[in-house]
Amino acid sequence: MLVLEDGKVFNGRPYGAQGATFGELVFTTGMTGYQETLTDPSFARQIVVQTAPHIGNTGVNHEDEESRRIWVSGYVVRDAARRPSNWRSERTLDENLVADGIVGISEVDTRAITRHVRDKGAMRAGIFSGTEAARPVAELVEAVRAQEPMAGARLAEEVSATESYWVEPADFGWEGEPRFTVAALDLGIKGMTPQRFAERGVRVRVMPADSTLEQILAVNPDGVFLSNGPGDPSTADVQVELTREVLDRKLPFFGICFGNQILGRALGFGTYKLPFGHRGINQPVLDRTTGKVEITAQNHGFAVDAPLDGPVTAPQERFGRVEVSHVCLNDNVVEGLRCLDLPAFSVQYHPEAAAGPHDAAYLFDRFVDSMANNTAAAQTTQEG
Repeated sequence: MLVLEDGKVFNGRPYGAQGATFGELVFTTGMTGYQETLTDPSFARQIVVQTAPHIGNTGVNHEDEESRRIWVSGYVVRDAARRPSNWRSERTLDENLVADGIVGISEVDTRAITRHVRDKGAMRAGIFSGTEAARPVAELVEAVRAQEPMAGARLAEEVSATESYWVEPADFGWEGEPRFTVAALDLGIKGMTPQRFAERGVRVRVMPADSTLEQILAVNPDGVFLSNGPGDPSTADVQVELTREVLDRKLPFFGICFGNQILGRALGFGTYKLPFGHRGINQPVLDRTTGKVEITAQNHGFAVDAPLDGPVTAPQERFGRVEVSHVCLNDNVVEGLRCLDLPAFSVQYHPEAAAGPHDAAYLFDRFVDSMANNTAAAQTTQEG
């Protein structure tokens, strides 16, 4: 049984592990990439509904995992594959869910669930199977309502790496000396993100979410990156203050998803919770700096509250002018910020494209160019 906090109940068959699980019910619209979805730390404490009807057809493999484990708290699908059919498959998705203890449900009307969430908004839910499903429905609804909501949740530290590690360009086909070094704050980073940097000759030091400015500067970075991650950005005061310290030093900065929200807060803007968020690999975004439309991969339930008509002076006035650089063409949600007086920018979506389209890969190049320009400017100052 899938039980929602408003009392709505959907009956199906057990999928994956059996028992009880709780989380915020959200839907994602990707027709492919279910393994990347499951292992994206941004889905921590969320029950994910797949709108694509057939899930598990290609099995799972170790290469497509974006982190060390499955992070969703529950999984909802319509038609689960009885057996996978793909030359890269190493085991079934069902086996993977069981191994990581993920309680799921199949053979439910995912279209009806998605329409309900779209109309009523993301809400708390629970999946119950086995003996748990035999409990009275009223009791299950009360159990669902007893869990903490996503608003106010601080989760980045729960999913972050506990120790720093290097991702080297030579491991991803780069020949020659590394071009730059980036300190990447792991708020729920996906494995493909530092790989995209490494492919461009950038060494990446992935660091825990609670890293200090002193620890970042010890790496002698050419730039600082803030990753995607779960939870409410209003709880990320530590990372917001760290970002302000980075901006004060005029280090090149790039943030994605949660990192975009943190940059927004560092500049003095607020954040708010979206009714049902953007999740999937087909979200249209306008890059205002180029006039081009990108189809993007997204996974966020919160957004930055910044004026679309700009540039404007940041509420934290010492950081100068800032503009909304990208907007969502579905609902005009802020999808990117660009500082005009500092080498800092961010986007709300996932340019690493795992899974998803590669329209936004240029953003990694834009950050590399920012570090190159900053290095050249520093050298000119020293020579002068």
